[in-house]
Amino acid sequence: MSMGDPEERGAALLSVLLLVAVMAVIAAVMLDRLNLATRLAGNGQAMTQARLYATSAESLAMARIKAMVDQSQERTVDRGGLLGRDFPLPLPRGTVMARVDDAGNCFNLNSLVEQDAQGRNTLRVAGLNQMRALMRSLAIPEAEAAIISDSVADWIDSDNAPAPNGAEDDSYQGRPVPYRTAGRLIGDVSEIRAVRGMTPQFYERLRPWLCALPVAQLSPININTLRADQAPLLAMISPAALPVDRARALIAGRPAPGWAKAEDALRGLGGGGDGTGQVQVRSRWFLLTQTVTVDSAVLEEQALIDVGLNPPRVAFRAWGDRFSR
Repeated sequence: MSMGDPEERGAALLSVLLLVAVMAVIAAVMLDRLNLATRLAGNGQAMTQARLYATSAESLAMARIKAMVDQSQERTVDRGGLLGRDFPLPLPRGTVMARVDDAGNCFNLNSLVEQDAQGRNTLRVAGLNQMRALMRSLAIPEAEAAIISDSVADWIDSDNAPAPNGAEDDSYQGRPVPYRTAGRLIGDVSEIRAVRGMTPQFYERLRPWLCALPVAQLSPININTLRADQAPLLAMISPAALPVDRARALIAGRPAPGWAKAEDALRGLGGGGDGTGQVQVRSRWFLLTQTVTVDSAVLEEQALIDVGLNPPRVAFRAWGDRFSR
């Protein structure tokens, strides 16, 4: 046997060990990628299932809302305790936590304008005054409230002439990241984060009181479904005639069957002004907020439901948690 045989056997053994090591690394990478692909597929399947559950919850919510509304053609009253509370829907692979609110009981940002026959948006002074009255009740200083309200109105209106405290394109195009006003109705409340004067603190304070209904109309406040803690929404319509404390007392004194006419609730106030005409006893818009959990996937959705149509339909959806809306 030659002297080179041990060296050759050693080199061959080293080559085999190196090949085994390389194959082990490749196998480990493949297993890791397979595990990742499996997890991604599982998450994708869970999210798809969550969306299907969310759609089913929408159908169930619309059926329950329609049943509540159909109880009376004269008034909308929450006799069954559907509104303003969380209710769980157990599912085979998870849960849905849902909540239904009267979506008209809010300040409609799109009420800051009114539309003419050509579809142009112009300032509605009544809406502007109501937004300022609401902000006053929320302890937002009047100077800041004037800037924010004028700027939101400028964001929606069709012209490019800023209001006394507002801002149009020129104001925003000079920023480090330039942008322009929308010049159309607001689609989601989160849009107002971009207007002049808005801060994260003011937005956090205002957000629970605001909505963006797809109509340029004054907020349709339903006196029959309004909660006592929502008294500022009633007071904003005519703060001189109906301060917050009096509005809260009025809601607390609501008869169990509800009021048949808004005039019955507001009778005797005096000096109410034209704005009291927007108080309603029936509701058209409802907001479904739901959190769907399937395995490790969590899906949050808000759906604006229009019961003015038969059958009711979803007019708007937003996905994501409350911090993104």
